[in-house]
Amino acid sequence: MTIVVVDYGIGNLGAIPNMLRRLDASAEVTSDPEAIRRASKLILPGVGAFDAGMRRLRELKLDTVLHERAAAEDVTILGLCLGMHLMFDGSAEGIEPGLGWIHGQVVRFAGGGASQPLPVPHMGWNLVRIRRPHPIVADLGPEPRFYFAHSYSARCDDPADVLGTTEYGEAFPSIVSRRNIIGAQFHPEKSHRFGLQLFRNFVAL
Repeated sequence: MTIVVVDYGIGNLGAIPNMLRRLDASAEVTSDPEAIRRASKLILPGVGAFDAGMRRLRELKLDTVLHERAAAEDVTILGLCLGMHLMFDGSAEGIEPGLGWIHGQVVRFAGGGASQPLPVPHMGWNLVRIRRPHPIVADLGPEPRFYFAHSYSARCDDPADVLGTTEYGEAFPSIVSRRNIIGAQFHPEKSHRFGLQLFRNFVAL
């Protein structure tokens, strides 16, 4: 099995292979389209702005190869934080079209409203409530907690795409899934035993 972490110059990628090594799984961090074409599974990470992420994918011609692998060939791909956002149709953060694998939009947090203001970005540990069974969330326990750092959250057009939700002034999708496409709003590589279990599940898919 070959796991490729897609490197498009957005974010620190070292922690993800380190977590996978703890599971005796190796991952190649690369922007090489041919390596992505050979991969049996893909991880699309990222931090930062939506438009910057999509522009980098297009500049490196990675949007095309990712469409080939994830949309046409049904290779399992896990999007993390910004990587999950890029899987949607677009974002209120910018004007670039997203990859469109999961239909919906990414919107900015309202901050809880005037009566209960909450700081934005949403940062720190929070609970994920699992909404339906899926191998990626197996054995996480009744109250899995993950580390979040984001100002925008996704809204799915189809409620069936929502796998887990989190509360921060409002409920938002924190794990999404459509066929071979999986997205996590949090950072599993910073989420200790819960993140390790999620990666274990990903390796076993």
